Amino acid sequence: SENNIIEINIELRNMAENKMFCFQCQETAKGTGCTIQGVCGKKADTSRWQDLLLGVVRGVATIADSLRKAGIETNQEVGDYLVDALFATITNANFDDQAILNKVDNGVRIKHELLSLAKEKNVTLPDYQEVNWGGEKADYEAEGNREGVLRTENEDIRSLKELTVLGLKGMAAYYEHASRLNERNEEIIAFIEKALAIVSNPAADMDTLLATVMETGKFGVDAMALLDKANTQAYGNPELTKVNIGTGSRPGILISGHDLKDIEQLLEQTEGTGVDVYTHGEMLPAHYYPQLKKYKHLVGNYGNAWWKQKEEFETFNGPIVFTTNCIVPPSPKASYKDRVFTTNATGFPGWKHILADENGHKDFSEVIEIAKTCKAPTAIEQGEIIGGFAHAQVFALADQVVEAVKSGAIRKFVVMSGCDGRMKSRDYYTEFAAQLPKDTVILTSGCAKFKYNKLNLGDINGIPRVLDAGQCNDSYSWAVVALKLKEIFGANDINDLPIEFNIAWYEQKAVIVLLALLYLGIKNIHIGPTLPAFVSPNVLKVLVENFGLGGITSVEEDLKSMVG
Repeated sequence: SENNIIEINIELRNMAENKMFCFQCQETAKGTGCTIQGVCGKKADTSRWQDLLLGVVRGVATIADSLRKAGIETNQEVGDYLVDALFATITNANFDDQAILNKVDNGVRIKHELLSLAKEKNVTLPDYQEVNWGGEKADYEAEGNREGVLRTENEDIRSLKELTVLGLKGMAAYYEHASRLNERNEEIIAFIEKALAIVSNPAADMDTLLATVMETGKFGVDAMALLDKANTQAYGNPELTKVNIGTGSRPGILISGHDLKDIEQLLEQTEGTGVDVYTHGEMLPAHYYPQLKKYKHLVGNYGNAWWKQKEEFETFNGPIVFTTNCIVPPSPKASYKDRVFTTNATGFPGWKHILADENGHKDFSEVIEIAKTCKAPTAIEQGEIIGGFAHAQVFALADQVVEAVKSGAIRKFVVMSGCDGRMKSRDYYTEFAAQLPKDTVILTSGCAKFKYNKLNLGDINGIPRVLDAGQCNDSYSWAVVALKLKEIFGANDINDLPIEFNIAWYEQKAVIVLLALLYLGIKNIHIGPTLPAFVSPNVLKVLVENFGLGGITSVEEDLKSMVG
């Protein structure tokens, strides 16, 4: 309502005075923005340094984009820097102020090198603050305050700019994983530079920004396809797999996050040591890949989604390795806080950070030695869960699936990909899954599946009613499957298929998945448990009118509207 908008604008002005404002995740305070400390645990100083880092990123990208347009190539370091820095600002990725400031310092160095190159080649650069700021350390705090989200006063312009930047963060995460497996795409890097240059432009208009949002979705598809290629070339196509959720009798290492290269190296280095490896959260799908599941000491998956880690890390007893975001700051009394390691873009004060050498190799020997001194994990559940239904495995079952649809045994597919989170309102997804008619199949990926993947929902003619493709980036599989079904059934439009989208979101990788789905023309997507705070009423209106984007209501009402 108009009164609510007035109240929000007053609050936003107050937030600007507090010098912290972050609204990039679903759990942001009051549904508007965190202003004192992040719900995620991020401190105001950390938020400021991340804003400063993003300002440096925009400056580097804008200069690189200008050089590229002038036909002047930059080195791979520039693209790698942009990807790493964007990734480091994703929700729950990096809480280490010094690590973030080190990235700022590195960006300032790269920026000055690019400025020198532009001067040498007589390339005229845009007159933007991000380009002009000299990078003086004495000005870090002031520049960090200036580079915050609220630097853009018009809420619709701000909304479109942030929608692009948050999508780029998710894209950067997927690109970083692919690059670690030696898959790169210069067109994606060029787009990241171009999009950040547009966001840096204070005169960018609504039409330009809206087009950039949609183009972000296009390159989001490309990034997910690149990562899919990297993962499957390195480790084989995911296959139907039963994953143990109990524990063994030997000490273990718990590895969390998304990076498959990291778990491969950890498995190689722990083989024959008497130490088992367990996956956690988004690393669960590592069990589905033939080249990873061959390791007998990859024992199983321990625990649930990221937000339960405080309790589950206590009972695991061994060391934990974070390969990507999803860190929950531990309490001061946490018994595990001194045996947690980070790597890649992640970081937390006091935790040891594992770096790769020039060949991409990481040394996990310290982690392994600590594990040997720990007792075995305490069992918190028993049994198995089934997964491995990425597009190749679904295509292998295509005849069964098509026959089940034609016979009416499967009436509808419901894509319930995305993220899990702490809010009680997310129980909606458990109840929704449990109450779906028995002639429907859930297509899932990401940690949203932990809301229902341990329910006994049965199967349809031997096809499990929960088909898990894998990690959040494996939402790409459902787009591939949908396009294949469109071809098989001769549908004129992808939206004519018996597929509904009921997506749970939390952080920025879910944002790029959403933009990718919109780019592919998929309409009437429901997202929840709340709509993003960074989408202004006018931008939301555009998305509703053009794509039918909507939120969720009650389980009963949504079941009625989505599946009948």
